Amino acid sequence: MLNIQNQNESFLFSAANECVHLLIQNNFRITMAESCTGGMLAASIVSVPDASKVFDASFVTYANEAKMKYLGVSEESIAVHGVVSEQVAGEMAQGCAKANLAQIGVGISGIAGPAGGSEEKPVGTVAFGFFINGRLHTRLMHFPNRGRQFIRESATLFALNTLCDFLK
Repeated sequence: MLNIQNQNESFLFSAANECVHLLIQNNFRITMAESCTGGMLAASIVSVPDASKVFDASFVTYANEAKMKYLGVSEESIAVHGVVSEQVAGEMAQGCAKANLAQIGVGISGIAGPAGGSEEKPVGTVAFGFFINGRLHTRLMHFPNRGRQFIRESATLFALNTLCDFLK
């Protein structure tokens, strides 16, 4: 019987491995600001040998106040766009890159469920910010609501794959 957890871990490790090697090739430092993924992206990067060549620190900012205090996310952005928005994820990405003097910052904010969703932003909605060498890219994804862990793993894998695409 196939163990889905081991399969997901394998996909995450493979994507993280590719990202770390691309980061090393480009001589880039990376940092992350994670909310709904709770450090899963950072853990994926750290699972790769040589991660220390590209990674110093990361933030898990679950509360809005932490996003504002540690990352410089504006209260206005949260009020106007909502915490799960491309605007806030972008500010998270820029804030963590600036705080850690990294060329790359990744911000993730989403609704992993089982509660917290709305008609406009259902469970599975995740916003991403990718701050790469001074340029900001954002994405908004809607992952299937197959449970909290599935959404968190899907968001982590999406972040890794998207980052690899930017680095290629």
